[in-house]
Amino acid sequence: MTKLTVTARGQVTFRKNVLQHLGIKPGEKIELDLLPEGRAMLKSAQPSGTIDDFIGLLAGKTKKPLTIEEMNEIATAGWARKK
Repeated sequence: MTKLTVTARGQVTFRKNVLQHLGIKPGEKIELDLLPEGRAMLKSAQPSGTIDDFIGLLAGKTKKPLTIEEMNEIATAGWARKK
């Protein structure tokens, strides 16, 4: 069993081997579920993004939208260079 110390500010630092076991890398988030009898379950947080978040990722990043014809020309040019 791993024992951790709580600081005066109520913070805990997890040892590297604990984070590696949980698959948590620096900058990632964790989830803590509080259970009965003073217990808790700690796990790596899973990304919660939706397809709508992904689709809107580049919204407003382009100068002007392309027409269907322009998109077709770009796609055709790309395929013509493939061998």
